[in-house]
Amino acid sequence: MAAPRAAPPRRPPAPRRPQLLLPLLPLLLLPAPSGGLDHSAELAFAVEPSDDVAVPGQPLVLGCRVEGTPPVRITWRKNGVELSESPHSTMLANGSMMIRHFQLDQGDSPSDEGDYECVAQNRFGLVVSRKARIQAATMSDFHVHPQAIAGEEGGVARFQCQIHGLPKPLIMWEKNRVPIDTDNERYTLLPKGVLQITGLRAEDSGVFHCVASNIASVRVSHGARLTVSGSGSGVYKEPTILVGPENLTLTVHQTAVLECVATGNPRPIVSWSRLDGRPIGVEGIQVLGTGNLIISDVTVQHSGVYVCAANRPGTRVRRTAQGRLVVQAPAEFVQHPQSISRPAGTTAMFTCQAQGEPPPHVTWLKNGQVLGPGGHVRLKNNNSTLTISGIGPEDEAIYQCVAENSAGSSQASARLTVLWAEGLPGPPINVRAVSISSTEVRVSWNEPLVNTKEIIGYVLHIRKAADPPELEYQEAVSKGTFQHLVSDLEPSTAYSFYIKAYTPRGASSASAPTLASTLGEAPAPPPLSVRVLGSSTLQLLWEPWPRLALHQGGFKLFYRPASKASFTGPIVLPGTVSSYNLSQLDSSAVYEVKLLAYNQHGDGNATVRFVSLRGASERTGLSPPCDCRKEEATSQMSTTGIVIGIHIGVTCIIFCVLFLLFGQRGRVLLCKDVENQLSPPQGPRSQRDPGMLALNGARLGDRDQLGRDEKHADMKELEQLFPPAGAVGQPDRSPSPSPTQDPAAPALCEETPLSMLPLQGSGLREERTSEAKAPCAGLTVAPRPQDAGSGLLSEGQAARPSSAPAAQPALSGQ
Repeated sequence: MAAPRAAPPRRPPAPRRPQLLLPLLPLLLLPAPSGGLDHSAELAFAVEPSDDVAVPGQPLVLGCRVEGTPPVRITWRKNGVELSESPHSTMLANGSMMIRHFQLDQGDSPSDEGDYECVAQNRFGLVVSRKARIQAATMSDFHVHPQAIAGEEGGVARFQCQIHGLPKPLIMWEKNRVPIDTDNERYTLLPKGVLQITGLRAEDSGVFHCVASNIASVRVSHGARLTVSGSGSGVYKEPTILVGPENLTLTVHQTAVLECVATGNPRPIVSWSRLDGRPIGVEGIQVLGTGNLIISDVTVQHSGVYVCAANRPGTRVRRTAQGRLVVQAPAEFVQHPQSISRPAGTTAMFTCQAQGEPPPHVTWLKNGQVLGPGGHVRLKNNNSTLTISGIGPEDEAIYQCVAENSAGSSQASARLTVLWAEGLPGPPINVRAVSISSTEVRVSWNEPLVNTKEIIGYVLHIRKAADPPELEYQEAVSKGTFQHLVSDLEPSTAYSFYIKAYTPRGASSASAPTLASTLGEAPAPPPLSVRVLGSSTLQLLWEPWPRLALHQGGFKLFYRPASKASFTGPIVLPGTVSSYNLSQLDSSAVYEVKLLAYNQHGDGNATVRFVSLRGASERTGLSPPCDCRKEEATSQMSTTGIVIGIHIGVTCIIFCVLFLLFGQRGRVLLCKDVENQLSPPQGPRSQRDPGMLALNGARLGDRDQLGRDEKHADMKELEQLFPPAGAVGQPDRSPSPSPTQDPAAPALCEETPLSMLPLQGSGLREERTSEAKAPCAGLTVAPRPQDAGSGLLSEGQAARPSSAPAAQPALSGQ
């Protein structure tokens, strides 16, 4: 965004020393109106005190006005402590408080500075206003004075002063003890105490002073001389940013001043942008002087990083500086809690949602006292939801939601009314809980003192004492029963119990809760394994139980020969031990070993093992004692062997797939030759189906189209795939084939057994011809009855000689 020239700011009035006069308070002294209020109006604030800055020695009024059902009692708190009436502070008729002479800490009397709250109470409850921070007006000395400057004509001069004060001081500038002319557009005054002079001239030389004032005091800085020398405008200078924007933290509705002073020759052009690329906008935006960005009435959306750029005209040469603006917003409510009425024994819920920057923290008050989670009160969703379960008369109150952050605080209130049906029973009395075992507790009680006729039953509420109320569960009990056995509990655990009586019209209030702890129990039997280490040594192994040490426990070990009546032991071991060796045993005996765990509740059941040492010496010679390292190495070798085996298996599978692929190719060629050599029994021509007599669906006429050259090529390829036995690497010595016989058929029939012929799925076509000698003696084909006339020969069928010569095969697709 380019920086347009702004209209010259108006010259502020000359600073004056504040006149501290007693304010007139006729309106505050009027009594608050008492008529016109509905009898059921809730207690609420119409006016709350606000933050203020007070002048020491002057009066201060803190406003407060409350609306609600009279009578309403109003009091004040300072830093959480209730203030009493005194001549120093007076309560006004409308509830406001006046401090007659505001004072600071003087030793014998405390300072009036602090956080003030207005407190209002009527018969429905109590509410507390927001906190109002009251501070004394102050003015410090200058901690930054303006410094002398020597500049050139046409250049830029910048003076700055800094001073702290409450309220924020108003900064003015004087030249030679005369207020500067703010109508001069070359002079720019920034609210943070900066004076910029652009296009310097000789008449700008002089002594400049900074004047700061507020209601507390007026301060004048040291003088700083400006000296303007001759023109240097002919010298080229790169664009330079003398002062860039500072990081600022403001509250909404304040004014942000982002300073940017750039020099260069020619004079650079100053522009502004946001680092996140979002537009700066135009609403409330203006540029002062040659490049200062002013944002009036800032909002949270103005937060971000702002970049000031100084560009040399007509080029891309630029210099940048950036500063971060953080805008905070006081807490404000987007959802107020609503007053509700609920029957006794039910659940009440209040919801309060607030927003602000930074996000506010929410707390709850009950009649002005901080309400935390516990008992039947739960806070969820970052304290935005207040839930009260099992409400009773003690829960009827005014509840306040207080949202607070560093920018301010806000409060909202709502009232809870507990409804009671007429004739409800009172709470059950004399509730007692007695532990029966490690998992059972017996709870007993007496019926309520009043209104017991309509009771239809009781509900027992149970939860672990350490658990939150939402983990509570209930068990129903009939109306004539005044005790209940609660089972399936955990050992050594404290539980909380309370009872409610129920009628058709509602539930009674809850009885007083009672606590009981289940009994402890002894540990379970430990898992035990026994290993023979030698002819006279046993190794006992089990899992360690470190938790036994927390309950004064451990392990006890007993052992004995099975032929003896008494055990040796106990051998007491800590709960962290997981093994023990028994040595110097009788190698010819059978031993009984017993291991148990114990704690403060006693001994648990034992785990018993029997082990024989007979023949252990011979076994020890053949199988030495366990060597864990060796077993681990063996395990690693076994794992390696498994991996190698997997690789070998995968390799075999690949070879098998390749073999099947080549075998499928050879099957087609082999079936052609078999069809030439074999002929099934002749049947009546009428029983033959021309469509079924073709091989793989080929017709009779297709066969005649196959030339002799193709059959010779196929047979050569077949011989390469299935060479005759003993012919590998030997020259072909077979006699030359006759013109009427396929030369490969005799050799194939001599060397290839029938089991190697892939005949399944191949169709042999039969045809009446003159009798001829079978090419291979002993080869017969016996078709199944259902294959008669079809010429189909399945795998596994026997072959028999045929008197007819083999027909030539016909391949599908040819």
